[in-house]
Amino acid sequence: MDDGFWAALLREVEEEVDLPPAGDPDDLIGPAGLAASNGLRRWPGVAGADSETDWQRAEELLASGETTDVKISGFNRGGLLADFGLLQGFIPASHLLTPILGQSMEQRATALAARIGDQLTVRVAEIDRDRCRLILSERLARPQDEAESLLVSLQPGQSCQGTVTSLCPFGAFVDLGGFEGLIHISELSWGRVSSPGEVVQPGMKLELLVLEVKPEAQKVALSLKRLRPDPWRGVDERYYVGQIVDGVITNVVNFGAFARLEEGLEGLIHVSELSEGSFMHPRNVIHEGDRVRARILLVDGAKRRIALTLRAADPNRPRADSPAPQP
Repeated sequence: MDDGFWAALLREVEEEVDLPPAGDPDDLIGPAGLAASNGLRRWPGVAGADSETDWQRAEELLASGETTDVKISGFNRGGLLADFGLLQGFIPASHLLTPILGQSMEQRATALAARIGDQLTVRVAEIDRDRCRLILSERLARPQDEAESLLVSLQPGQSCQGTVTSLCPFGAFVDLGGFEGLIHISELSWGRVSSPGEVVQPGMKLELLVLEVKPEAQKVALSLKRLRPDPWRGVDERYYVGQIVDGVITNVVNFGAFARLEEGLEGLIHVSELSEGSFMHPRNVIHEGDRVRARILLVDGAKRRIALTLRAADPNRPRADSPAPQP
């Protein structure tokens, strides 16, 4: 693994793991009702337990890269807690081979609780004795030749299947069979997408197109929309200047509003074309979800642009489903 991968892992742990202090059993949950810090188990009734042997073993495993088996004893909102001798290790949810599905806290808690008692093979990813921190990873314990063979088998332009594991502001992560790829938000749909959750949800099985594979960086870029017809193809044949079309307002901005004419196809109504007279902001005239009838001012399939106007849209003009006039 390169330094960038490890840096990303540790950043992820910093962002994802926010374990409560020792003695707070509400957030650290296990069958024995244990309270723990980030790494050092506080056994009830056992004071000053010597954990030095376990710290040394963890450091040896970190240095060698060898794997070890651990038993899941609890969980918190970020992942699973595992027995490591007298220590308690933490496995971030994103470093489990089997994804934790569900968007709500209740759904994730149910999925995590179901893993208690499981035996997992893990590698030590990080040690911080001062903070009693022991981070483990099931993904890193996967044989490297297995991960490499999966990456080698993926080629740009081919289709593959995967399961959505998690969402983030910039896209969705998909499990391709032990390795995660990313669908960037711009590759989820041909239409405007404000949040990945509008298109996909954890647990969904998808057919995807491989856009790019970077084995050295352990990255796979995927697309959902490119396996679907591009609505802009043939747009110059379906729409023409002067045509009256029906649409739904999808976004209102300072310079105007966007209207969806069909799935994945939007036109822009410039602020000057929203209404007669003057107004302070486009939202004074129109809102998301409004159904409108507009007239086409411009169609440019090459640049993926359609300009619309709400001013003087004559209802007697041809509708969107009317054939274009013959030359």
